[in-house]
Amino acid sequence: VCVSLQPLQMHCRSCALVTSSGHLLGSRQGDRIDESECVIRMNDAPTRGYGKDVGNKTSLRVIAHSSIQRILRNRHELLNMSHGAVFIFWGPSSYMRRDGKGLVYNNLQLMNQILPQLKVYMISRHKMLQFDDLFKRETGKDRKISNTWLSTGWFTMTIALELCDRINVYGMVPPDFCR
Repeated sequence: VCVSLQPLQMHCRSCALVTSSGHLLGSRQGDRIDESECVIRMNDAPTRGYGKDVGNKTSLRVIAHSSIQRILRNRHELLNMSHGAVFIFWGPSSYMRRDGKGLVYNNLQLMNQILPQLKVYMISRHKMLQFDDLFKRETGKDRKISNTWLSTGWFTMTIALELCDRINVYGMVPPDFCR
């Protein structure tokens, strides 16, 4: 089985959460990021060629269901640059099904045949419901009623809060950035 059915057992004293926004270009934060015990990245954000700004180390990648095809297409570059990293995939429960009908799960099975050494996890339906509850507690809004989608940034931050004692966030844009 390529996708672990067990909960992720990981704890880090210090984490660098590196967004995939591109706001770190020219920042020269790479060495500082790599000094963290764990470096958490999102989706298929590259490190090769950007190390001086975003670092080279990857401990954990949180990946959206919508990025699975890009991950498969660029698997050698992305996955070979993430030696020993843990990959967590998230998506709607219909995509994560393990009965042969789940698009993400099926693709992860395929990826495991090509790269059997990967450490792959999927966010369970139970955990997704916990994330929905957290969203409601934090915003006062029901995600489904408000027709809101949680982002990879949301999942990455909430996972980091569970795994890390201290988190330094790099590249997060302020809420009013596009206004």
